[in-house]
Amino acid sequence: MKIRIVEPVIEDDDINNVVEVLKSKWLVHGPVVEEFERKFADYIGVKHALAVMNGTVALYLILSALDIGQGDEVIVPDFTFIATANTVLMRGAKPVFADIELETYNIDPDDVLEKITNKTKAIIAVHLYGHPANMKDLLEIAEDYKLYVIEDAAQAHGAEIHGVKVGSIGHAAAFSFYATKNMTTGEGGMITTNTEWIASKIKLLRDHGQEAKYYHVTLGGNYRMTAMQAALGISQLKKLDKLNNARIRNAEYLISNLRDVTSIKLPKVKPGYKHVWHQFVIWVKDEHPLGRDKLAEELHRRGIQTAIHYPRPVHLQPLYRALGYPSNICPRSIEASKHVLSIPVHPLLTQRELDYIIETIRELS
Repeated sequence: MKIRIVEPVIEDDDINNVVEVLKSKWLVHGPVVEEFERKFADYIGVKHALAVMNGTVALYLILSALDIGQGDEVIVPDFTFIATANTVLMRGAKPVFADIELETYNIDPDDVLEKITNKTKAIIAVHLYGHPANMKDLLEIAEDYKLYVIEDAAQAHGAEIHGVKVGSIGHAAAFSFYATKNMTTGEGGMITTNTEWIASKIKLLRDHGQEAKYYHVTLGGNYRMTAMQAALGISQLKKLDKLNNARIRNAEYLISNLRDVTSIKLPKVKPGYKHVWHQFVIWVKDEHPLGRDKLAEELHRRGIQTAIHYPRPVHLQPLYRALGYPSNICPRSIEASKHVLSIPVHPLLTQRELDYIIETIRELS
């Protein structure tokens, strides 16, 4: 048996949508992209959705629209994919790393408070693994200190807080449609916002600063989404809730059948939060008979693919060490990197595969 950690769900409707675009020969930004934007905005519950090349570009364009740059600081979680911090750096601003809550692995609002200075311009909240960050506390902090809150929702399509979808809560949000996400366009990204001036600036920035054809009012680039990507996005969006519900069922089954394994800590969902399980992440305790790394090796040997998200906090990446960041910040982030292990939860798992994962973990623990 070979069970993958992730497997994109690509069906006939997805293929047919892309083929129709190819047949139309309208391959660049146009009606299909605009349709995807409208449908995604309706799904998230925002006024504006702007399709772009990928999730990293989405974050970069939001920061650009907010005029964040040289001399500014942006508070980011230390335990996440590096793009969150790198986009700040790419703008010439300084990423300031905040530690995480170990219950959800999301940014800790209390530590955010400790990191605010007179140079702080924004907070980026990553909804890690598909569990929303504590937006209530972050927005209260932002209001007190007159900061922007940017949602990095790359792993959280369809996640909610008390019935409100992530991507509609902060000043702007960035989504990724990379191949491993809960919905995919291969590559691709989306920016969502309810703020007119942010949307207007991003429209200019993603298309060479053009206000009208060959009339350029600001410096921009080509960050547009193709029509083929958008066509795939439209069909993927239709089935997103179904795919997320499958992830939720798989996660609940894993939890109910592993809850008595004392050498691992299972993920939790905060009351009122909808977790969409981009990843199912267990914490392998120090007393586990194999330990995290050997457990991962043994699961792989038995046909169960795993991953470590993430094996190194961002502040300990060589890039940031070379920039002078100290090695003793964000201790909870460091601790998490030594213990977390992602196991399969994707929608294509069969009952037999789920039972095999459970039986194997129980046997090895």
